[in-house]
Amino acid sequence: MLRLIDANLNRISEGLRLLEDVARFILNDARISAELKSLRHELLGEDTSLQKELLSARDSAGDVAAFAEEETRRDDLPTILIANARRVQESLRVVEEFAKLPDIALDPEKFKKARFALYELERKLTARLLRHEKRIAGLYVIIDPEVLGDRSEADVCHQAIRGGAKAIQLRDKHRGKEEILAAAKRLKEVCTQYDVLFIMNDYLDIALASGADGLHLGPGDLPISAARQLLPIDKILGCSTTTLKEALQAEADGADYIAVGSIYPTSSKAGAIVVGLETLRQIREAISIPIVAIGGIDETNAAAAIEAGADSLAVISAVLGAKDVEEAARKLAKRMEVR
Repeated sequence: MLRLIDANLNRISEGLRLLEDVARFILNDARISAELKSLRHELLGEDTSLQKELLSARDSAGDVAAFAEEETRRDDLPTILIANARRVQESLRVVEEFAKLPDIALDPEKFKKARFALYELERKLTARLLRHEKRIAGLYVIIDPEVLGDRSEADVCHQAIRGGAKAIQLRDKHRGKEEILAAAKRLKEVCTQYDVLFIMNDYLDIALASGADGLHLGPGDLPISAARQLLPIDKILGCSTTTLKEALQAEADGADYIAVGSIYPTSSKAGAIVVGLETLRQIREAISIPIVAIGGIDETNAAAAIEAGADSLAVISAVLGAKDVEEAARKLAKRMEVR
């Protein structure tokens, strides 16, 4: 009996540590990492007398199944995470059930509570990891039909991506939703062809219907916390901010990235508040999620925004207003290599 308890406690310890390290070193998520660490210490910090009994009963060499399991290759990090979370959950259930026996000095209720806590932690951690694979970085081109004139959205999208754009956003404030959805589907198809992120601005319903990789929200749109609940767990969510307070709140509410700006004066958005590079630096020091600098960015000032802490640069006129969209995108992408 003690061998059984010992083996399952070891599986729990090993699996929780792997999940904790994913949260800590890959996702840089202090909150989830702390929750997993606390759970691990609570479950495994038993009295030393029990530990001595378990160690005395251990017989790894004599375990008939110790070396019988074939190693299974994992295709990606989410697969590793889920496999280990399930392994811990199974062991928690085993210990919970055997702890109900009178001669086992363990509290079954503690292991039951831990099992249910881990169900939720698995969901949160898997969601974060899936979205981490869609992390915003590099040149972020916003396609606005009002700026395009007679040019095709899809053609401009092709050109921007060939120039180095890593994310494309559709921003359309004036057309009807049927037209916007058709445009979103076309842009999503192009982005998928190049393995580039496609982000829908403002409209949750169109983001879902078009299969967009994510949604970007601004002031007056659906709150981040509500959108996070409605979006599938693998869809990224961005938010426009102008202050440190707004940035901290967006991160707390579940944003995967924030846009900070306007960094410089811009003609692309009427009434834009210019926040400058100092605000960008303050926000960079305070949050861990990616930052997209936006507003008035062009080839002459792109490097300064990157040096101030931006992971990505969002542009409209600097690329769409150029005669050669591909070359304009290439020059901006080149400027970002300073980091």
